[in-house]
Amino acid sequence: MADPLIVIAAGGTGGHMFPAQALAEEMLSRGWRVKLSTDDRGARYAGGFPEEVEIEVVPSATFARGGLAAKLGVAPKLTGGVFRALMGFRRDRPQIVAGFGGYPAIPAMAAAVLMKLPRIIHEQNGILGRVNQIFATRVDAFACGTWPTVLPDGVEGHHTGNPVRAAILARAAAPYITPGDYPMTVLVIGGSQGARILSDEVPAALATLPEDLRRHLRVAQQARPEDIERVTAFYAAEGISAEIAPFFDDVPTRMADAQLVICRSGASTVADLSVIGRPSILVPYAAAAGDHQTANARGLSEAGAAILLPEGKLTRETLTDQIELILTNPDGALQMHRAALSVGVPDAATRLADLAEYIASKDL
Repeated sequence: MADPLIVIAAGGTGGHMFPAQALAEEMLSRGWRVKLSTDDRGARYAGGFPEEVEIEVVPSATFARGGLAAKLGVAPKLTGGVFRALMGFRRDRPQIVAGFGGYPAIPAMAAAVLMKLPRIIHEQNGILGRVNQIFATRVDAFACGTWPTVLPDGVEGHHTGNPVRAAILARAAAPYITPGDYPMTVLVIGGSQGARILSDEVPAALATLPEDLRRHLRVAQQARPEDIERVTAFYAAEGISAEIAPFFDDVPTRMADAQLVICRSGASTVADLSVIGRPSILVPYAAAAGDHQTANARGLSEAGAAILLPEGKLTRETLTDQIELILTNPDGALQMHRAALSVGVPDAATRLADLAEYIASKDL
């Protein structure tokens, strides 16, 4: 008899794919077979998935992008994707389908609804994404990564937390070296390819710090490809040791080594910060749907683990003041480290896998 199968439907960006990867790792460890249903774009973010995971690329599309011609092609492409998913499910029937949001999740989730397969959703953010809004009332259980999450009337949320990858768990509660009179690492990350506002403001803010603090800095910063040259040149001119790249594939190690993290407040990043336990300055992406990044940041901010700086209030002077406050106060930084750990859910993947197995067992 074949091992039970879970189909994980996810796509879009690392914000959807990282927790999906974490669930895949956990389900594999429990003897399940795992398939990832995504589209071509989502497949580009699937490089970290275990090789045992079968990746099924199905057509998908969104009305949120492109011109008129692209929008006219959305319905036919989605229909084709749902048909492809239905055929796949009939060949190899999953015991459960788990959706993580992003428009590439639509075909598999729609097919699961049509076939009345057991299905769950995991929402990473404090505000539901559009796709999870569509399916929220059509699933057997709704798991929440951020608590509380704003849910539609009649939908009960299960607080599982946001699953983190095995590489993050390997650095869970890593010992924190407080700021001091020695090299200090500042990690700057802004989504999968950096953030323009961080490239504009963080280097200048660090350069404004007092010399006796600035000379100890070691900066690792994600930046968009078009910003790398100017950001690198600025740090060099200011005599600040810095490594600039569009993407770091060793974020868990870099985060564990950092005295301070300056970043967006995507759900996965917030989860990583709370599991590893690092002081942070969070700059929510102002254009995020429903301002969900501000909702994501509240847990760390209210616990005293992070300083929340809305984009509209982010100035060079304010950022400099907050960086200096953390890096010149080792006792306060240590307390931020402990506060971050206090709101972490390192067993989120276990909780979510337990929920998935429970829902699947009800159909047996």
